[in-house]
Amino acid sequence: QVQLVESGGGLVQAGGSLRLSCAASGSTSSISFIGWYRQAPGKQRELVARISSGGSTNYVDSVKGRFTISRDNAKNTVYLQMNSLKVEDTAVYYCNAVLWGANYWGQGTQVTVSS
Repeated sequence: QVQLVESGGGLVQAGGSLRLSCAASGSTSSISFIGWYRQAPGKQRELVARISSGGSTNYVDSVKGRFTISRDNAKNTVYLQMNSLKVEDTAVYYCNAVLWGANYWGQGTQVTVSS
């Protein structure tokens, strides 16, 4: 199993930046993918960004050029650097990891972008 703990959410004005962190523990060497989902009120949860064990990255179109996912293997931590934030980025952001085809989730961290 793997445990995921997010941090870094908060309130920010449109155009500002935040960096989310996800600290992983447990069977971290077995993680195939790790990344971030978000869920806004009344919306379905969507994949925002993910990085594979080999370092390949994927982003939803709406955040390309603004968000960057990275990882620090020594700290077992993945980051989501969010720049040029928009009101529509407001959501609960969840760290997600895939191990042996199973999904694991963090508790979520709220990101609120004000106009």
